Amino acid sequence: MAVQDDQLGGTGAPRRRLRALRGATTVDEDSEAQVTERTQALLRAMVERNHLQHEDIVSVLFTMTDDVHSMFPATAARGIGFGDVPLICARELDIVGGAPRCIRVLMHVETGSDRLHHVYLEGARGLRDDLPE
Repeated sequence: MAVQDDQLGGTGAPRRRLRALRGATTVDEDSEAQVTERTQALLRAMVERNHLQHEDIVSVLFTMTDDVHSMFPATAARGIGFGDVPLICARELDIVGGAPRCIRVLMHVETGSDRLHHVYLEGARGLRDDLPE
């Protein structure tokens, strides 16, 4: 694919844009250990699959279903180096038939890539079959 002049930044590199990267995972039990493990695995997979550097991450929004109370996913994120990234946690809507014990992530990143690889792990794998992995 040829890069058009209007897609280049001043250095000849592809222009970086603010993009939103999605991800989700579930926990089998609402425990600090499992929320930490699954949140960190999800964040690592999102970064690795999208070839992101730490400085590419602008902010991260976490939501959890009402059945996750043991800890903030942001605390787990800080445990793997996200301490200087703006992080916020919120409650997911309580919708009948929604995935139980689910942690969702909306990560804002600066990237020159036109294609993001959204990441769905554990019991969240079937949430968005329309998105490429």
